[in-house]
Amino acid sequence: MWRMAAVFAATGALVMTGCASNTEGSGPSSTAAAPSAAKVDEIANTVPENIKSSGKLIVGTNPPYAPNEFKDPSGKIIGFDVDLMNAIAATLGLTAEYRESDFDKIIPSIQGGTYNVGMSSFTDTKEREASVDFVTYFSAGSLWAKGKGAQIDPENACGKKVAVQSTTVQETDELPARSKKCTDAGKPAIEIIKFDRQDDATSAVVLGKADAMSADSPVTLYAIKQSDGKLETAGETFDSAPYGWPVAKGSPLAASLQKALEHLIQTGDYKTIATNWGVESGMIDKPVINGATS
Repeated sequence: MWRMAAVFAATGALVMTGCASNTEGSGPSSTAAAPSAAKVDEIANTVPENIKSSGKLIVGTNPPYAPNEFKDPSGKIIGFDVDLMNAIAATLGLTAEYRESDFDKIIPSIQGGTYNVGMSSFTDTKEREASVDFVTYFSAGSLWAKGKGAQIDPENACGKKVAVQSTTVQETDELPARSKKCTDAGKPAIEIIKFDRQDDATSAVVLGKADAMSADSPVTLYAIKQSDGKLETAGETFDSAPYGWPVAKGSPLAASLQKALEHLIQTGDYKTIATNWGVESGMIDKPVINGATS
């Protein structure tokens, strides 16, 4: 599933997220209740009349992708994106109604009017901005995790074992390039340990079978939060790009969403939601409309 379109300069490859990290009906959930947002009339009045009169915000989404959008054991869609969108909808005086969809059908369905907005860890890209407008709400990139106290980071990993989910850009591009840099310098190659599921890559580090792991930053941050102190970040997030909510091109709903998020940032609810899911390092200070960097 090609959610994230941050481009690696050396390869031009698209980032493929760790969508297999949580299967339907499984996976942990946040341990803290989401804050309850209240309607703000001044912002709610900016919502397009057809949406306002319906009382609903129709949201297209494609779980599973923990911790952003995935299903709990009962089948309910939960996650960082969900808690944030629920707060956004409440601020607008609406109730979010989630509709599952194939990822690649969400934007066409927004263009066709079936959905009001998309919520599926979309990276805001210039290519996508030709079809829809985006409201940025998060910054995601790649991030490493290591065992607690281990001495390893992305720039000092020659000869180390690094776990990764197969077919992600971390496996196909990032780690091979880092390993080649090691061997070109006469140092031992990085041993790339591939797994079909991100959960298994994470477990390899926890169990000491790998020295570190590399994954998309929200995935890594959530894994760290769920590890009960067994994991910690290794280095900083790199190759970051903005996540955004797509809406119909030219729709005033974009400005409504932007104003609602600005409000939640001011009240602290945005930070609370991000912290609940362990992704606070990806928070942004100011949402923008169409903030693509590439």
